[in-house]
Amino acid sequence: MSGIPVGISTCLLGKEVRHDGGHKHSRYCTQVLSKHFEFRSICPELEAGLGVPRPAIHLREHSEGLRLIETKGTADHTDAMQSFIDEVMPSLANLRGYILMAKSPSCGMERIKIHNEEGRVMHRDGRGMFAEALIKAFPLMPVEEEGRLNDDMLRENFIERVFAYDDWMQNVVGDKLSPQALIEFHTRHKFQLLAHSERIYRQLGPMLGDLKSEPLPELADRYIHRFMEAMSQKVSRGSHVNAMQHLMGYLRDSMADEDRKVLMEQIEAYHRGEIPLVVPMTLLRMAQRREPVDYLHTQQYLTPYPDELGLRNKV
Repeated sequence: MSGIPVGISTCLLGKEVRHDGGHKHSRYCTQVLSKHFEFRSICPELEAGLGVPRPAIHLREHSEGLRLIETKGTADHTDAMQSFIDEVMPSLANLRGYILMAKSPSCGMERIKIHNEEGRVMHRDGRGMFAEALIKAFPLMPVEEEGRLNDDMLRENFIERVFAYDDWMQNVVGDKLSPQALIEFHTRHKFQLLAHSERIYRQLGPMLGDLKSEPLPELADRYIHRFMEAMSQKVSRGSHVNAMQHLMGYLRDSMADEDRKVLMEQIEAYHRGEIPLVVPMTLLRMAQRREPVDYLHTQQYLTPYPDELGLRNKV
């Protein structure tokens, strides 16, 4: 594959697979993210055999659980959808993320309407049937709805998590798992962890302090669950400032007084919300390139994803 494997709802690629024969083309996905992600598209309703066009469906709460029922009628497609989910889910284990279509009774990640047996809305805190199975099967996988990617912070957070999860899957999982691989992964992502959650950052270091305290696969599993929990948290300006100041500590001896003063001014301007994160981060990267510090050379926090995505221009 030329890019990171990421799943996506087929309608977001402009394919006319929705129940009314339409699509929900996301140009951000097809024109921007497709340069870095290798998309695997799935339309659960189509691939469960419901066809195009097809009657609209919704989720109804029955005594035996949620059922996928046609909105105008009683036709029940739950078993067909479940059969498709059982068949396809194992094949998604290699994905590093998933972008879902919002408001769908199959793909919606949150705020999905749940109806009673008569079809009246009871509450709006459900999750689509396919989305529920996906998140349950792969709790570490970054999952987001396409509409939420219009939010600058949510978009940046999702893409950062995809690249971090890809690093884990490529370099730590399976036969590549070793004490060295685990420690090197933690080292690469230390400043990212510090920015996302200083509390979890301070827990994970000691966790790796004694790698013989439990079987390595169990420790690694415990580690990555905490790591991805931390990465899912939004980073405040104050937390970015804290991480950048820690980075500056490693560059103290190599920076001229005037350069250090300018950098501090830009960090403070970022903290006040006057400039985006890309400005002080660019200065930090320039300082590191002028006088390279080996420890910082490996830090993913400096370049967590390709610059051309422009994500730090808006946070």
